[in-house]
Amino acid sequence: MWSELFLVPFLTGLGLAILLPLLGCYLRLRDEWLAALAYAHVAAAGALAALVGTLPPAAGGVAAAALAGAAKRFLAARLAGGASHALLLLSGWAVAVLLAANHPLAERLGHALFDGQLYFSGSGQLWLVAIGAPLALLALRALSGRLLLATVYPDFYHARGIAAWPAQTGFDVLAALALALATMSLGVMGAFALVFIPPWLAFRRARDWRRGLLVALAIGVAGYAGAFALALTLDQPFGPVLALVLVVVGLIVA
Repeated sequence: MWSELFLVPFLTGLGLAILLPLLGCYLRLRDEWLAALAYAHVAAAGALAALVGTLPPAAGGVAAAALAGAAKRFLAARLAGGASHALLLLSGWAVAVLLAANHPLAERLGHALFDGQLYFSGSGQLWLVAIGAPLALLALRALSGRLLLATVYPDFYHARGIAAWPAQTGFDVLAALALALATMSLGVMGAFALVFIPPWLAFRRARDWRRGLLVALAIGVAGYAGAFALALTLDQPFGPVLALVLVVVGLIVA
């Protein structure tokens, strides 16, 4: 566990296990948890498209997710009922599957992205998470007050003549970038499990917002650590084990 072979992947995932549950609380607050799954699929499609075009897959995944996050507000203004999230999810999944089916290299990367490739994380990904996750948390803290106010008291911005869209669009781009970063290591469903289940349980059990953030963080980190140890012990892929561990925790707590 403490050898570099496993320590680097563990620390890489740990940084994401801290970031994603907190990010998920704001997505659930805004009733946009489905956007997390959409961003992950779009990031996977962007990574595969970049690979086919002989570009770095990570750059393609991040660029595609950032574009989706920036475009979400435009789509949501014209498509009600969360349809924009569903369309992004379906289009990302379709492009990813088609690329994987028609390119040998894309097929291997596609399996890794959807199943999770945390064990293959190197020092480069660890440094990316070590720098990106704290920056994302700082940005989330800076946006937190405006996001809470826009959700709990939406008429405030209208009454004061202040535009709410900069903070909301900034959060959309932040969420998309974080999910893209997580998808490259944890896989599509592993990242979604961390961003969905801990906040879902926190919203059911916590008494206030601050405690909700702490509950989500504790469940995410504990579930991640337990899943990592269990996957190593049983010699199983990490992504499915993480999802099952969080599902079991979710059923017990809920």
